[in-house]
Amino acid sequence: MRALPRPIRTEIHTQGQLQMTQTASQRGRIVRRRVRGAVGLLLAGSVLAGISVGKARAEVSLLPVPQSVSVPNGVAPIGGGVQIAWDTRPSPLLQRAAARFTTRLAAIAGPAGQGDPYVLHVSAGPDRAYLSVDEKERYALTTAAKGARLEADGPAGVIHGLATLLQLVRTTPDGAVVERIHIEDAPRFAWRGLLLDVSRHFDTVETVERQLDAMELVKLNVLHWHLSDGTAFRVESRTYPQLQAMTAPDQYYTQAQIREVVSYAADRGIRVVPEFDVPGHALAIVRAYPELAAQPLPDMSAKGLNLNNAALDPTNPQTLRFVRVLYGEMGRLFPDRYIHAGGDEVVSSQWTKNPAIAAYMKAHGYETAEALQAAFTGQVAAIIASQGHVMMGWDEVSEAPIPKNVVVEPWRASKWTGSATRAGHPVVVSAGYYLDLLRPAATHYAVDPFDTRADGITPEQLAKFPPKHPEFSVPFELDVNAPPLDDAQKKLVLGAEGTLWAEMVSEPMLDSRLWPRMAALAERFWSAQDVRDVPDLERRLPGVMTELEATGLQATQHRHAMREAMAPGRSEPLAVLTDVTVPVRNYALNHLAAPTGEAMLSTPVAVAEPDSFVATQFNAMAERYAQGETALAGPLRQILQRWADNDAAFVTSAKGIPALEAVAPVSHAVGQLSRAGLNVLNGRSGSAWRMDAVRLLQDQDAAFENSASMLASAHAPQPPGGLLIAILPGIKALLAAGGR
Repeated sequence: MRALPRPIRTEIHTQGQLQMTQTASQRGRIVRRRVRGAVGLLLAGSVLAGISVGKARAEVSLLPVPQSVSVPNGVAPIGGGVQIAWDTRPSPLLQRAAARFTTRLAAIAGPAGQGDPYVLHVSAGPDRAYLSVDEKERYALTTAAKGARLEADGPAGVIHGLATLLQLVRTTPDGAVVERIHIEDAPRFAWRGLLLDVSRHFDTVETVERQLDAMELVKLNVLHWHLSDGTAFRVESRTYPQLQAMTAPDQYYTQAQIREVVSYAADRGIRVVPEFDVPGHALAIVRAYPELAAQPLPDMSAKGLNLNNAALDPTNPQTLRFVRVLYGEMGRLFPDRYIHAGGDEVVSSQWTKNPAIAAYMKAHGYETAEALQAAFTGQVAAIIASQGHVMMGWDEVSEAPIPKNVVVEPWRASKWTGSATRAGHPVVVSAGYYLDLLRPAATHYAVDPFDTRADGITPEQLAKFPPKHPEFSVPFELDVNAPPLDDAQKKLVLGAEGTLWAEMVSEPMLDSRLWPRMAALAERFWSAQDVRDVPDLERRLPGVMTELEATGLQATQHRHAMREAMAPGRSEPLAVLTDVTVPVRNYALNHLAAPTGEAMLSTPVAVAEPDSFVATQFNAMAERYAQGETALAGPLRQILQRWADNDAAFVTSAKGIPALEAVAPVSHAVGQLSRAGLNVLNGRSGSAWRMDAVRLLQDQDAAFENSASMLASAHAPQPPGGLLIAILPGIKALLAAGGR
């Protein structure tokens, strides 16, 4: 349970403003810089916990990095709690934001003591555009010795400023303190989203709201809620009740629950954009209303059949009537200006192999399925516009002429951002931000929304794994000659979204699969384009996760429960193994799961995270040792000994558990590599063990290469259980040091 908040003391101050120790002229001399600071890794259960791997730096660790930050000026004690004094009259929304701040502060810093409170003066201007792409998000925050001031242009700025203030708080042996600093901040992009797919695996209202809390703390402001797909339609429809009749009673949201989530999000400065897919990804719809289908219903028991191929018949007048009525009903639940209509992955044979649709296409001059889809998209966009909303669609909708006000979401490659904006479409970028590809945070972080060459299948990847059907790979290929965006095109980029498709993400896995990588993307979408320091990001992410878990996220709790379910009473060796391994990437896990489906979600790879904090810290320590910090030999020896000893413990714990026995070869490899590292640290001579280690490293490098692209993951063999060993850079550094 969370600690109960102290009763918040609110005051209205219109005169007698709090005097800060920093003068206006001092505040004007802002040093623009990347923020660096010390964050404890707090790796529960790891021998890395408590080991100092470097001198703690005094600066703050903020994420996202603000626009400008002054040089830190020491700390101020806040053991007596924080008292909010309102210099402008607070709305109920702002009072609720203040109450959340107080609750979270207690969770991070502990309950307030008996001393004088630290006074935070808050002022906010009005904003009629709140919860829109035009809202006012700028804020300025000054934390001084005796108090602080938060000034914001609107409610969103207050919410962001309070989130920043929480990140300035840290605990010391003498009690909680706040870093003394001045910040001027506003986002780079107005649209900073997270796509949550609840069609493939349903998430309860509680789970969705937990993500909204985390989003608020890293300044994300759009929940793109993917509510329908082949698996299920997840919203109660009173007009078309068969949609939820095909779904288990506790596996869809009532309209009251939808309104609750929308309200919960709005309180946190987050808009909710729903997605209901047409004309493709429509199996859930056509199962409920088969008269709308382009083809007969597929055999649901057929193996290897792509059930996502089912599409609506765009030539059936009842289809457009269905779309009009359904979007009208759903639109009343979601007040946001935008509704996402999907439009992706429409298989042309769904239409061309239907004689009636083919005849319609010929009679009306539609030479291709894309042309027919463009006409249908235009009709859907007009329907949505008549109901007071703006249509969004995936980048396929832009392959033929469609209304210019349709917002295009590029996903297949970064080049689509260029083509869509050249055609005059507003754009929200998701290419490069697909979290279900299980790439590490650093890979996603390197992609800029403006970069038209940032993401896609490279020529080298195509040459190494030539696709059997090249025409299918073309939309996903990197265009090495794609022109950069000009200034007019940049103005059309509203922002970007991190997306997590949930075919391979059960509800207990959600927190770990989204975070902390979504926090890295929050910085990419908020901070300046030149904020690109990956080591600094990796230093800050553990601290962000610590805060998010202290205030409600349940990643560690769920991972522990899942491991315990796999190996009741003997899960510790599994925890050690999955702390130093990461999942295969680029849909390799989907391919591995094809024969067994849901069973893969109860195996070790389900609890291995794409970013291993343990491995990242070990690799950094080993590199520093190799560069001459010999004092790290002791801590490194302790870590490696634990991993070496874990192999035998894992084999014992895995007996009789097929899912664990399957990854025993990975455990053996970790043990062997750890012993090689120990040999270096212990000064062991000889070449045989070193040659064995080099060969094993080569094998593990090949395992990484075999899921380095979507083409590779589809055709190359994958490691046992889909686990990759994340400590390879550190072992290589030690071997290189020992060989000199």
